[in-house]
Amino acid sequence: MQMEVCGVDSKPNSNLPAKGAQDASDAREVPAGTTPAERVSEGAAVASSTPTPTIAKGLATPVAARQTGAVLESKPDPPVNKMRRRIVWAAVVGFLTTCFLMFVRFFLPRSIFEPATRFRIGFPDDYNVGVSDKWQQQYRIWVDKTPDRLFVIYARCTHLGCTPDWKASENKFKCPCHGSGYDSEGVNFEGPAPRPMDRAYVEKDAEGQIVVDTGKLYTWEKGGENKFNDEGAYIPL
Repeated sequence: MQMEVCGVDSKPNSNLPAKGAQDASDAREVPAGTTPAERVSEGAAVASSTPTPTIAKGLATPVAARQTGAVLESKPDPPVNKMRRRIVWAAVVGFLTTCFLMFVRFFLPRSIFEPATRFRIGFPDDYNVGVSDKWQQQYRIWVDKTPDRLFVIYARCTHLGCTPDWKASENKFKCPCHGSGYDSEGVNFEGPAPRPMDRAYVEKDAEGQIVVDTGKLYTWEKGGENKFNDEGAYIPL
């Protein structure tokens, strides 16, 4: 049974394409007796409403990509740690260097370097009569000049080997260790010293300068022979 409304055939035409849901809602019938204001209000409500998305059955919903991991920013190494590492490395390098030097030193000959025992001290006229301590610090000697000779005293106490001091005001040598005393020619007269101080070999070279050799000494042992008058123990003037 077919029914016509306002001259419009209600049977759908199979030759026309199907309309969407939006067209169906727009084509829905408005009840009779609705005022124009109500129609406008209803249309605005339909236009402003948020459409609900439809989800096809059997289709997976899209999932937002998740962050796999946060990016961590590395902090710079504090200066204290850098300084500690430098100190540790410096200590290691120093230790290894010391061990290497000790290893090398083991194969080197053990020799002692001593100052020369033979040297020049000038001309006899460069010295006045008396004791000169000009070379005491450098060569450990005193130059002693008398009216008839010049000789060199080796500055070593005959007690325990200390270096005495020349006391010009007292005209004597005095050992600071144990109080041994010597006269101006190095002959002992007080304290524990057993004998006079030794004298070094002296001679003149071709130029007339005084040559001293502390490697050769003349002694006067207690109760023994006096070698201070031997050739080479003094220079006659």
